Amino acid sequence: MKSTCILIGAPIDTGQKREGCLMGPSAYRVAGLARSLEELGHPVIDRGDVALPALAPASCANPAVHHLAETIGWTMSLAEAAETAMAEGIPIFLGGDHSLSLGSVAGAATYAEKAGRPLFVLWLDAHSDYHTPLTTQSGNLHGTPVAYIAGREGFDAFPPFPSPVPAERICLYGIRSVDRAEHAGLLETDMTVCDMRVLDECGIVAPLREFLDKVRAENGLLHVSLDVDFLDPDIAPAVGTTVPGGTTFREAHLVMEHLHESGLVTSLDLVELNPFLDERGRTAKLMVELVGSLMGRKVFDRPTRSFG
Repeated sequence: MKSTCILIGAPIDTGQKREGCLMGPSAYRVAGLARSLEELGHPVIDRGDVALPALAPASCANPAVHHLAETIGWTMSLAEAAETAMAEGIPIFLGGDHSLSLGSVAGAATYAEKAGRPLFVLWLDAHSDYHTPLTTQSGNLHGTPVAYIAGREGFDAFPPFPSPVPAERICLYGIRSVDRAEHAGLLETDMTVCDMRVLDECGIVAPLREFLDKVRAENGLLHVSLDVDFLDPDIAPAVGTTVPGGTTFREAHLVMEHLHESGLVTSLDLVELNPFLDERGRTAKLMVELVGSLMGRKVFDRPTRSFG
């Protein structure tokens, strides 16, 4: 039986300073995400976009941090939406900047804890996102989710993360832009770090397969967070944080195909799509195709694409 896919829009662009990510959920819908999933036989439920709750005052000792109250509000709303959706199918969060993962993974962690199963996180991203509100120099909270998920200190203004994910259950895959403070913090953990040099030397599949074997061995739930900048900007220009040297079209699809074959993915983020920076919707369409591969489309099933 095919999994039910639950689409949850997260129109957030307050986790960084470049406007446009709030249009992401609409772009995915226009690019045919629901139709693509239905063609693969998956029932689709579109829950619409999550809304901000009433905001409470919030403060941080770091004066660079901005939109703290809004980010906390989104975190609370998305955590609730994620926990509810995971009981019904596979939630797919349509972002929105990467601060949405503060909430989506928190909800997945709550669900996993109640189910008595360990949660694993696969972070497909150019960045490690291992800052805290106290260490970030930019003040952009889209650079903090992994630290929050791992239980790092510095998130006193946020709801406590439910059952922090042990570092050995987190895999940073495809990263190629880590600043000094994040690098120092990561060296103190047992997190699996598959940067682009590792992938160049070992191949795109072997490190992924090793991590997936861990998930399977522990009967884990797997949350996948897919950032547009995981992809090379030559094929995915619609992101405000482009970093050269990302995955190619085939490499990205190969990752998705292996994730599908594993049968382990239980929730998914699609983040940092900024349609204002796109070229005739090409990035949105590519992300929709990648979700298709993750949900079962084979390489020979794909129609010829046209951007004309």
